[in-house]
Amino acid sequence: MSEIIQQRSSIKFCVRNQISGAETFRMLEKAFGDNCLSRASVFDWYKLFKEGRERVDDEPRPGRPSTSTDDQHVNKIKELVLENRRLTVRDLTGIVGISEGSVKTILKDHLGLRKVKARLVPKSLNFFEKQRRVNVCETMLSDYQDVMKRIITGDESWIYAYDPETDDQSAEYRGKGEPKPKKPRQSRSKIKVMLTVFFDYRGVVHSEFLPTGQTVNKEYYLSVMRRLREAIRKKRPELWADNSWFLHHDNAPSHTALILREFFAKFSTNIVPQPPYSPDLAPCDFWLFSKLKRPLRGNRFESIEDIKRESLRALKAIPEIDFNNCFEDWKKRWHKCIGAKGDYFEGDDIDFEE
Repeated sequence: MSEIIQQRSSIKFCVRNQISGAETFRMLEKAFGDNCLSRASVFDWYKLFKEGRERVDDEPRPGRPSTSTDDQHVNKIKELVLENRRLTVRDLTGIVGISEGSVKTILKDHLGLRKVKARLVPKSLNFFEKQRRVNVCETMLSDYQDVMKRIITGDESWIYAYDPETDDQSAEYRGKGEPKPKKPRQSRSKIKVMLTVFFDYRGVVHSEFLPTGQTVNKEYYLSVMRRLREAIRKKRPELWADNSWFLHHDNAPSHTALILREFFAKFSTNIVPQPPYSPDLAPCDFWLFSKLKRPLRGNRFESIEDIKRESLRALKAIPEIDFNNCFEDWKKRWHKCIGAKGDYFEGDDIDFEE
């Protein structure tokens, strides 16, 4: 029995047992891996079986039987793709000697493959860096999962006087036959201001802008920590009373300098670990700054004061429920990182058990 027929039989079994289409596809992916049918094919067959279809093989077709999608061609294309995953449909057509339509059918319906663009990542992680990410995530799950509402996380980011819209933001509804919208190539402005934000499960605890002419060095960051402590005393008195809050930030040199370590030791500040080269595990990077900057993109601000005013307005507009969801997503990311064995996991469909 071919793998295609096996998968169709599995879909039929799931329908009979009232297993949802999404769960059926997930189970097939786990069982058949790279040879799994495409999501669309799984749902098409799921619908057919739900409507009463019994046969798992293809219906007989009139005319001359096709030999382009037989097992020999399927196996040949499978070997070629596994050897070089960047081959195009035209390349495969020339090598195997069948039509482009047959190649597309084999790739999509028989092999369950699709062309996926590469995703940019911060760096190519080595074995030790991946293991460090896994170790930190395991530590977070064992030691910090129950105290997440007491973690205060923060970082710095530049806010520009002009930042171009994203492709999604510039998309427009157009009718059939209408030309696609066009936009000129633009770049960020040179006028910018750095915003530092610290927030917890409930919302923003402290924010400030870098003074003109100042750089983020250890002395400046030490002054930020003093102002953060004062903000916690006023806005989170229950955490301040027994010093039960935890600080999370990245491993920038200005954050880990000796005078900062001495400051944290003096006040018994609990530091949450953060693996290096891991913006996908830092709430400011994977959530806050993109959410904050999105409504500002495409707008032109005339002065630094305008940037500051609109940035704070966008920051205050973020509801508390979004901060709640960010921390819940953070926890899921620890699981995903472990499931990916420390590699970057953005965009991957990783199965994990909480």
